[in-house]
Amino acid sequence: MSKARLMQGNEACAEGAIAAGVRFFAGYPITPSTEVAETMAKLLPKVGGKFVQMEDEIASMGAILGASLAGQKAMDATSGPGFSLKQELIGYAACAEIPCVLVNVQRVGPSTGQPTAPSQGDVMQTRWGTHGDHPVIALSPWSVRETYDATVMAVNYAERFRTPVVLLMDEVVGHLREKVELPEASELELYPRRAPKKTRAEGYQPFAPDEDLVPNVADFGTGYRIHVTGLIHDDTGFPVGSPEVTEKSIQRLHEKIARVGEEIIHTEEYFMDDAEYAVVSFGGTARTAYEAVQNARKKGQKVGLLRLMTIWPFADKAIERLAAKVKGIMVAELNYGQVVHEVRRAANGQCKVELCGKYNMKAFEPAEIEAGIDALCGEA
Repeated sequence: MSKARLMQGNEACAEGAIAAGVRFFAGYPITPSTEVAETMAKLLPKVGGKFVQMEDEIASMGAILGASLAGQKAMDATSGPGFSLKQELIGYAACAEIPCVLVNVQRVGPSTGQPTAPSQGDVMQTRWGTHGDHPVIALSPWSVRETYDATVMAVNYAERFRTPVVLLMDEVVGHLREKVELPEASELELYPRRAPKKTRAEGYQPFAPDEDLVPNVADFGTGYRIHVTGLIHDDTGFPVGSPEVTEKSIQRLHEKIARVGEEIIHTEEYFMDDAEYAVVSFGGTARTAYEAVQNARKKGQKVGLLRLMTIWPFADKAIERLAAKVKGIMVAELNYGQVVHEVRRAANGQCKVELCGKYNMKAFEPAEIEAGIDALCGEA
């Protein structure tokens, strides 16, 4: 481990990206994510990387896709309004299978909303914001150190599955400062850029799936002829107007992630051994939920906490197991109600599921979540 440091969540995100091998960052300043860009601007030149401030969020997304196609691990950081502007190119990245990491440090919306206030209102935009049927991976850390770890994980997943990965942070964690000890570079397991297993003479096709259903697309400039398009395409990369190819392509995009199952769905449980009720939470709100559950325990309430670190794919099995064990679940989230609907779907009527939502530009106080626990225990 390195020596202890006082570090902000956004800074830890940048440090994690560098450690994971990110060597290109294109972005446009936007509160509350700007410190990610500022830190990348300082660190990237020291490791031979490139930082570019683009003219807007759309151009930023296009730049990281170009850099990724040229062989660089690439990242961008933004907040809600900028994330909205990137959606068309996120769809392009999903269809063309271009690895990239998008950091979204959420703030209050809709529209410009409250730029400096915390929110968790982009959960559904992350999953369904872009057009068409597409998969996505999204991670939501709850501490500064976990932000570092989750960023490394996000880069690895992007490279492994050749897909956009979203680091779904929030202002609470992004601007939080904590004492952290970061791992040495030698302690990290990094997923390398995938490389072709055939030569052109051997009949290399850039989008022919490997055994794990992910293609080994050659980087531009490495001697291979590659065609990249957002149109549905066959293994050559060229568009095909075929119902069979379309169905097969979309199915593979989903299956390459779905087939790994629980491996990439990360959750943590606290105080669940004898719990009769449970709080489900994520990101910065989970920090407050943890204290609220501790306080509820002191009052004799048998309540536990399930924290979601992977938001997408959703933790269906974890919720299903939880719902079979407890009398009631309360979802604490800093929005009008988004994850609660996924929890209700996964719980499938096995127990009562209630929302403890907040959307007035203030983070939760423990007492607010405690009041929700009191109501849950009284009604379930």
